[in-house]
Amino acid sequence: MKLKPLADRVIIKMVEAEETTKSGIILTGAAKEKPEVAEVVAVGPGGMVDGKEIVMTVKAGDKVITSKYSGTQVKVDGEEYTIVKQGDILAVVE
Repeated sequence: MKLKPLADRVIIKMVEAEETTKSGIILTGAAKEKPEVAEVVAVGPGGMVDGKEIVMTVKAGDKVITSKYSGTQVKVDGEEYTIVKQGDILAVVE
């Protein structure tokens, strides 16, 4: 199954948190922070949304930071994805 976002929606997949710190300390499952960075999997076409023209500025493969509790989580073929509006993306990580 393949997901295709509509309008100003973006499908993202959370990037796994690092297992070790910069100083080399290995983290247990409980000590890991929730991942904050996600990878864009698919982007909708944009267009007219609520009477406003939306131009999509992110693309598949971009690493982004989103609002903490935004979006809808879905599971497809055993993979977990989040569907968010482009407006819920706070920054692109370069």
